[in-house]
Amino acid sequence: MPVDPSIIGSRSPEHSVEVERGRLRFFAKATGQNGRVYSAPEAAEQAGHRDLPVPPTFLVCLDAEKPDSSSFLRELGIDIRTILHGEQSFEYHALAYAGDRLTFATEVSDVYEKKGGALQFIVRTTEVTRDRGHRPGSGGPEGELVARIRNTIVVRELPAKEATA
Repeated sequence: MPVDPSIIGSRSPEHSVEVERGRLRFFAKATGQNGRVYSAPEAAEQAGHRDLPVPPTFLVCLDAEKPDSSSFLRELGIDIRTILHGEQSFEYHALAYAGDRLTFATEVSDVYEKKGGALQFIVRTTEVTRDRGHRPGSGGPEGELVARIRNTIVVRELPAKEATA
């Protein structure tokens, strides 16, 4: 089923998470970031940070915590067996720290195809902001932009015998 380009500009429900020190320590350890700045608040403070800094790609882990993370694909009628992670890029604007409450707002920013429609691409852009509270009626968070994450989902056609399985 072709991906309808009219989804460009559609937004997923926002979600917010609080950055926890324990998870930061675990992520830093698991990804080989052994500097004490990622595990000891006093070392982070001595390095000029107000708390443990968020390692750059940890934002993806936090974004994955959104409730019902597969609803986007399900609502588009996309079979999860047909998707691939195509690309990811990050644009950082500010460091995030343990204790921050971050809001993730995702919008479909592009849809295109290649190979005569056999491969379809959905580009989504997520703005991550540090919460400072919401302005009533603004429709969005008021906060400092921390990062902009772009990811591309590749949707491929299934061979006929797989599509009916």
